[in-house]
Amino acid sequence: MMACVPGRSDTTLAATLAAARARHGLSLRAVEQRTGIRSGHLSQLETGRIAKPEMAMLWDLATVYGLDFGELLALAGHAGGADTSERQRHRMTVALRAMRELSPAEQADALQFMADLKARRRD
Repeated sequence: MMACVPGRSDTTLAATLAAARARHGLSLRAVEQRTGIRSGHLSQLETGRIAKPEMAMLWDLATVYGLDFGELLALAGHAGGADTSERQRHRMTVALRAMRELSPAEQADALQFMADLKARRRD
């Protein structure tokens, strides 16, 4: 994963996404084909017209661009704050998308890991 330029206060989500797309030599249409996010929406993200996209969208972009998902979340203002039901729904969407990228054996391992975490919480 590539860092988003930690420690720089002038780094924005828009600039990070635009630079990552340019670094990969991708057009907006190419990113749309890889992520399913419409090119117009991507353009609005890169110009800062949309500053806080859904977490699942950030997951898809982090995957395509090789960026750190946690840093994108922070740049978009998703880090911290109250744990609302909407925020939980967004996290579940991201988790399901991440699971989709795993092999069946890796999915089984991830599910076992979650079961172990849940069991430890009860202890």
